Amino acid sequence: MAQTIAPPATGAVAPAPLPLKAIAPWAVFGIVLMMVLLYFVGAEQGATSVFSGTDVHEWVHDGRHLLGFPCH
Repeated sequence: MAQTIAPPATGAVAPAPLPLKAIAPWAVFGIVLMMVLLYFVGAEQGATSVFSGTDVHEWVHDGRHLLGFPCH
């Protein structure tokens, strides 16, 4: 038995497109957040260290190895 597809309802409402001005602040926030996370996972150690000690290194240690960053 063949299936038939019903035509769309005439009163259907199409979603309104999102303007770029509404998306841009969230996109910039996401990019900055990802860059900060990448710094802490990939470079927060040694001469470029923002925080002294090895606390941050130990918190992100497994993530470093998962992403392929050498750390020791």
